[in-house]
Amino acid sequence: MIANTDTDLFAVFGNPVAHSMGPLMHNTWFNACSVNAVYMAFAIDDIHQGMTAMRTLNIKGASITIPFKEKILDCLDGVEPVARDIGAVNTVMNRNGELWGYNTDCAGAVDPLKQITSLAEKRVYILGAGGAARAVAFGIAREQGRVVIVNRNQKKGKCLADHVKGTFVTWHDFTGADADIIINTTPLGMTPDIHSTPVDKTAFHMDTVIMDIVYNPLDTRLLCDARGIGCKTVDGLSMFIHQGAHQFRLFTGQEPPLELMKNIIIKAISHP
Repeated sequence: MIANTDTDLFAVFGNPVAHSMGPLMHNTWFNACSVNAVYMAFAIDDIHQGMTAMRTLNIKGASITIPFKEKILDCLDGVEPVARDIGAVNTVMNRNGELWGYNTDCAGAVDPLKQITSLAEKRVYILGAGGAARAVAFGIAREQGRVVIVNRNQKKGKCLADHVKGTFVTWHDFTGADADIIINTTPLGMTPDIHSTPVDKTAFHMDTVIMDIVYNPLDTRLLCDARGIGCKTVDGLSMFIHQGAHQFRLFTGQEPPLELMKNIIIKAISHP
C-alpha cells in the first residue's frame, strides 16, 4: 500500500529500537487487512518529548518499549485500569489529542503460557523487575499463580513482589529448585549478546517450564539449555506476537492473522 495524505501514522518509541520487529509486524498486518497506515520506529532519549511529538504529528497509536514503560505514566492523559494496576504502559492511543495508556504485555505473556500449562498455584519465578516484569507478574497473579520476583536491585524487586502479593528472592539466592515456571524478562541473551543467559541450566529440571521474552534470537541460550534437558519452553516470539495482536486490535479494531506473522518474523530473524 502506497502512503498518501490519508495514511495514519503509528510508531514505536524506545531506545534502542533498531532490533525491533514492530514495524515488520504491524506494517505486514496493515497490508494484510487493507488498513491505510504505516508504522515507524523512533529511537528517542526523552519520552516526554516523544509524547509531545505524538500529539503534534497526530500519531494515532504507539508501542512503548525499553526504557520508557514505567516513565511514560506521567506523560499521559489517562491510563486504563490494567495498565494502572501494573504500573507500566506498552501501548498508547491518541484519541483526539488525548493520550491513553494500555498494557498488552500482560495478556501477551499469559496467553501462550496457558496453551501449555495451567498457572493456578504454580510457583512462578520472574527474573527482573522492569516494565515487562511488572506486566508478566500481574498476569500470573491474576491467574492465581504464586509469583516470586528475582532481581539484583532488592528495593525494586521487593516493591514489585509486594505489588502482586508475591515474594522476593535475591539474584544471589536464586536456585530455581522449587520452580514450576521460570520467566526471563531481562535483556540477557538478546542480540548481540547471544551467549549470555540469566540462569545456569543447573537451576532447573525437566519438569520446569521455561519462558524467555527475548525474541531476537528466537532460540536464546536459556531456551536451548532448557530444551536440552527436556523442559517445555515458550519463546519470546509467542509473547511478542500475542501482545502485538492486542495492540493491533486497539489500533484498528480488526483481528490480525497470527500464523502469517510468526512465519514472517522467523524468516526475518533467520535471514537479517
